[in-house]
Amino acid sequence: MNEPRTKRGEQTKAKLLAAAEAVFAEQGYQAASISRITERARVAQGTFYLYFSSKLDLFEQLVDDLNRRVRKAMSDGAARGANRAEAEREGFREFFAFTAEHPALYRVVREAEYVSPGAMRRHYERIVEGYRDGLTRARAAGEIGDVDPEVAAWALMGVGEMIGMRYVLWPTGDDGAFGSGATPVPDDVFDEMVAFVQRALGTAAPTAAAATGHDPTTQHGTSQHSTTERATAHVKEDS
Repeated sequence: MNEPRTKRGEQTKAKLLAAAEAVFAEQGYQAASISRITERARVAQGTFYLYFSSKLDLFEQLVDDLNRRVRKAMSDGAARGANRAEAEREGFREFFAFTAEHPALYRVVREAEYVSPGAMRRHYERIVEGYRDGLTRARAAGEIGDVDPEVAAWALMGVGEMIGMRYVLWPTGDDGAFGSGATPVPDDVFDEMVAFVQRALGTAAPTAAAATGHDPTTQHGTSQHSTTERATAHVKEDS
């Protein structure tokens, strides 16, 4: 893999990744071609090979790129929370916002099961890694109940993925190619899902103020974690 050496090179590679995201979502991996991707990116086909060795290499790098960006979005959301319960709510909020903006995430990751199983597994394991570590710290701090952080991390990731599929993707799934349209998760669905997650983790039910993100306290008092620590308590942004 050749990394760009200039700002212009970084921009060209980003254009190719964005084009690949759209083409893979619309046509699927097998039907997509390098020529269609470079045409979509408006770059010469020869330029493609400056950054990717093959269509598979591009696909795997796209999975990693989407993973990095969705973890960044979730982490930024979690940083707004003053405690673990709030971090969960805001992390999920940003996850759904990201998937609404980048619905191709679903198709690309699912195709990775057959195209590049290692890339798919890496995607989920990277999300769970930071999730597990954050839940471990939250349990030690008394912010959640006595749950197994590893099991809880996988379960919560599954909750977010399936709710997103049902309410973000499916409502517009008949209007075009898979991954071409998305809708926000309805407020009542989001609130019910968050309440379910909080009950599962053993956190206190949010007050009316907390539901709007303005109550910085929990059943255990004000959180002692800094904003930086809360940001990393949901998911890790780095590789």
